[in-house]
Amino acid sequence: MKFILDTHVLLWAAGMPERLSRQAKALLSAPENELFFSAASLWEIAIKRGMGRDDFQVDARVLRRGLIDNGYTELVITSEHTVATENLPSLHKDPFDRLLVAQAAVEGITLLTADKQVAAYPGPIRQI
Repeated sequence: MKFILDTHVLLWAAGMPERLSRQAKALLSAPENELFFSAASLWEIAIKRGMGRDDFQVDARVLRRGLIDNGYTELVITSEHTVATENLPSLHKDPFDRLLVAQAAVEGITLLTADKQVAAYPGPIRQI
């Protein structure tokens, strides 16, 4: 199965695996699953790190290289993804989360999230 990781799940998988649920660890380690990360997540990390946020202290360049080296596939942001955000209900105001939801819907990839608000969107989303 194909999974795209929400930004916080991506950060936990890369540097704080103890924060992942047992279910999340199983999904991320199953060899039959294909794991994706979005350019939107790296953009979010870079912006929030630049703002000095304590929860975003990882270097996005180093994270990207580590993800690629560990078999993750990068999902670029396309204009189709951005315009798909227009059709989303107003359940969440964070533009990065909305873009991840749109990418999952457009690409048919299940978004893995621990965020209840994100999980409330229709489409291929799985709360872990």
